[in-house]
Amino acid sequence: MEEVIGPLYRAYSALKRAREHRQPLDLDLPERKIVLSDEGKVESVRFAERFDAHRLIEEMMILANVAAAEELNRLKRPLLFRVHEEPSPEKLDALREVAQASGFTLAKGHVLKTRHLNALLAQAEGSEFDELINITTLRSMTQAYYSPHNFAHFGLALKDYAHFTSPIRRYSDLIVHRALISGHGWGADGLSGEDIDQLEATAQHISETERRSMAAERDTTDRYLAAYLSERVGNEFPGRISGIQRFGAFVKLDETGADGLIPVSTIGAEYFRYDGQGQTLTGERSGLEISVGLRVLVRLAEAVPVTGGLMLELLEVDGAPVPTTTGGGRSGKAPVGRSRGKARRSAEKKTKIVRRRRK
Repeated sequence: MEEVIGPLYRAYSALKRAREHRQPLDLDLPERKIVLSDEGKVESVRFAERFDAHRLIEEMMILANVAAAEELNRLKRPLLFRVHEEPSPEKLDALREVAQASGFTLAKGHVLKTRHLNALLAQAEGSEFDELINITTLRSMTQAYYSPHNFAHFGLALKDYAHFTSPIRRYSDLIVHRALISGHGWGADGLSGEDIDQLEATAQHISETERRSMAAERDTTDRYLAAYLSERVGNEFPGRISGIQRFGAFVKLDETGADGLIPVSTIGAEYFRYDGQGQTLTGERSGLEISVGLRVLVRLAEAVPVTGGLMLELLEVDGAPVPTTTGGGRSGKAPVGRSRGKARRSAEKKTKIVRRRRK
């Protein structure tokens, strides 16, 4: 404790102060843990606790990554940087709309810094919109990638950053290790001239394989959650509207964090106008407005483990029952020829496409 753990935590305190000064993006997204039985069946879904020990390791890893990048820059040796660019104006506008709908503000008119996003997250902290703002902020970010060119890391607010040490050994880490071996003359297994010539192609390849593995992980989680919830079809769940599309509303369920879809064709018997900029669906006859951030009560109508799809039925919006209307569609008549099954299949197909874009 005295020789190792105590000094380690004092070093962590210094890193925390440096972190507070540079203001990296301070997202609070609890890690979801799916617990499986020996037979591979989902026993429970819970959120993992985060301790100072986790944060300490995280900060030490970041420091090691920075040190490796700075050393290779000093040596003027080629390497692969971990790059995270600023979010696009379109994504920031979408985030701003969600913030305003939730009663918060994200200022306009200046160069965006992570501290501005942190100010938004601080406004939402402890409120009922806390998780929604954190998730929407994450979705507004560009995807990080690998590059032999240094464009900095926006989310971490760092100028020089490369993956040198990871919880899983990435190929990018090995590139950096071999660059250090070459730069310091530590052995014959450093980066060769051919390796250096191919860095651009290597960066593109490992960025693409990373995206594929992340998509596979998300799809696996969706399927496990759908399998877990398939035994609870017909049950009612509280949640929050997390996204709006022309074909329906996405809901994040409180209990499991699972995402499900309410197809617009199943909400009452009226036509809903879609406002992409304002992220709303508004009933023509009832005036019911469904927007991002609203608390809802839904019934699980369908759970398909094979696809990971969850179909929901809207029961309440902000504690009030969904109004029933007579007739629907543009002309006031019920839509003809659209069976619930057809609408569900169409919505499920679109959900898979949009889910990949949003994540």
